[in-house]
Amino acid sequence: MKKTRKSSRRADDASLTKSEMKTARPLRDVFPDLAAYGRHRAAKGEGSKQAVSIRLSPQVVAYFKSKGAGWQTRINDALEAFVNVAR
Repeated sequence: MKKTRKSSRRADDASLTKSEMKTARPLRDVFPDLAAYGRHRAAKGEGSKQAVSIRLSPQVVAYFKSKGAGWQTRINDALEAFVNVAR
């Protein structure tokens, strides 16, 4: 009887084999929505955002959160629009 070799890979091992790497596709092709999720962030350095803590009325927070993910970015966009008009 021929002995079979057990796989040395564990079930929770996420590393890919060479053959799997050859057939792998970019995340943006497989899950475009997920790939776009992090692309809007500015790189650290010039043009990046500064972390601050502010108190907003519950109505303001509820409104922006009700529009879905990205509510903090929308608040930033609204404040930037105000600043541009106020100049």
